[in-house]
Amino acid sequence: MPSHTETGHAKNVAYFHDLIAFCIGYGGTYNPTRPDLSVGDLQTLETSAINALADVLSKKTTFNNTVNDRMIVFADLRSLCTRLMNALQATAASNELIKDAKTYNKKIQGVRAGKLETPTDPNAPVPVHISTSQQSYDQLIQHFAGIIEVLHSEPTYAPNETELQIPTLMTKKTELIAKNDAVSTAHTDVSNARITRDNILYHTLTGLVPIAGDVKMYIKSVFGSSSAQYNQIKGIPFRIIK
Repeated sequence: MPSHTETGHAKNVAYFHDLIAFCIGYGGTYNPTRPDLSVGDLQTLETSAINALADVLSKKTTFNNTVNDRMIVFADLRSLCTRLMNALQATAASNELIKDAKTYNKKIQGVRAGKLETPTDPNAPVPVHISTSQQSYDQLIQHFAGIIEVLHSEPTYAPNETELQIPTLMTKKTELIAKNDAVSTAHTDVSNARITRDNILYHTLTGLVPIAGDVKMYIKSVFGSSSAQYNQIKGIPFRIIK
């Protein structure tokens, strides 16, 4: 279900389309001196706004997909690290080295990163807790890297299980980093797309909503404040959305 804010942006664009239709309907009487109020320029602005809205939704879908991908690859990290602790304790490793590994494992088991995110509707706002979540995932990766270093330093750590072997763990770490970085990139892309959208819709001089207000004033000046033409468009509810 689309968020209220996204619906508001789309309504502004839909109302702008209605306003253009009225302008076209006035024929040659609608003849503003300002080029940006001409029907052709209004239609170009409408197209830009439609494309900007679509780009935001596309970027948000990508963001949600990268979040879900990250959740999947991190899902088994805690259980994997528990297995690694058990495997290490079955070696000839010293108590001190095992203690070091357990310290990293305790930190992994305690980080809440996985609880900060749930799959979201592509139309829903990007979570505001992205920075905190990102830090948590960064921490998980660092603690996992610490465990790998400890295991790698122990000569007797040589499990037969492929998923517990050092090369496999290194591949896992690389995958964790890649999925985590992908979320950061996707979040930045959404933010930039929103900036572009807001500039097209709400810029003080060139934005769709301010331009719509100027079109209304022009129609009022041409036909009069009590005219049927002005009554057609004066109530179209454009609004600035922050």
